[in-house]
Amino acid sequence: MKIIQSLQRAIQILNLFSLNTPSLGISEISRLLDINKGTVQGLVKTLFSEGFLLQDEETRKYRLGVKLYELGITSVGSMEINLRSSSPAHDLAKRTGHLIRVAIFDKNSAFVTLDAYPRSEPFLFRQIGPRTPLYCTALGRAILAFLNQDEFETYFQQTELIPYTSNTITKKKELLKELEATRERGYAINREEHIFGRAAVGAPIFGRQKKLCAAACLVGNPKKILGKNMEPLAEQIKQTTLEISMNMGYFPEPVIT
Repeated sequence: MKIIQSLQRAIQILNLFSLNTPSLGISEISRLLDINKGTVQGLVKTLFSEGFLLQDEETRKYRLGVKLYELGITSVGSMEINLRSSSPAHDLAKRTGHLIRVAIFDKNSAFVTLDAYPRSEPFLFRQIGPRTPLYCTALGRAILAFLNQDEFETYFQQTELIPYTSNTITKKKELLKELEATRERGYAINREEHIFGRAAVGAPIFGRQKKLCAAACLVGNPKKILGKNMEPLAEQIKQTTLEISMNMGYFPEPVIT
């Protein structure tokens, strides 16, 4: 039981680190977790020796180690959704000249697992995420609109609709209307609602037994995504997500004529 508690505390230590909190000292970890310094020191020493933490020689503070990055690459690279979506996503990126993103539903957000860059795009594309909100992004809405009823209701019970930009829909009634429109047309739209200067169209990805498993979106400059370009781009992302869905074991209903 003691070993299990130590493992839990080690995981809690790793979870303290974020983009906003990239480094922490022993005292800070002790205070945040309400664990005595001696215990924290022993756990941190073990995490350091295994490569899960690194220590800054000047500040003596710790940050996440490369072992986690290595495991992350292994995890992402072996995910079925990435194995099945990589080729279609990259093909679409090359055809359209836009970034294609794939994400799964995780902890009430869209967790990006794959970015497919067009060759014309600079290497350091302005990436937002890997975790993005559901209610104000194309990726997120493509997921949110097709969640089962229990997940859908739970999401709204647990989520505050805060404005990221002046375009963000923050009224539930308006958002529900937008999600209904998403279901009807088969794709979601982000009209600079998460960040200014960025728009997107996205569609859901289904798997075996018609279960929602992910979403993909096409991202770019609003002038190139919205307006007259939107419908053709939306059709392309729908075709790509259908291809990925079929790769995931989804079989669409036959069209009866």
